Amino acid sequence: MSSSSESRQARMIEELRVFIKKVMSEPTIAVKSMEIARKYKGQPNSDELIAREISANTTIRIPENWSEADKMFLEILHEVLDDEEALY
Repeated sequence: MSSSSESRQARMIEELRVFIKKVMSEPTIAVKSMEIARKYKGQPNSDELIAREISANTTIRIPENWSEADKMFLEILHEVLDDEEALY
């Protein structure tokens, strides 16, 4: 693995650690994030809308220029929504 790849991976892991700590200390973040994701599911630019509203309504801050961890978080939200939909 190259040095830049290792550095990028370490940065993403650190961002995810901070995020997980926030979710564990404030459990309403997960619930609120899912509510927001459901609200914008299937809309054009849904990721931008979700990111903005999560940033505005929780302690999670998703900047305009998304990191790999931000992208992963948004992907996971969509995966959970898809899993929910598959159950019904």
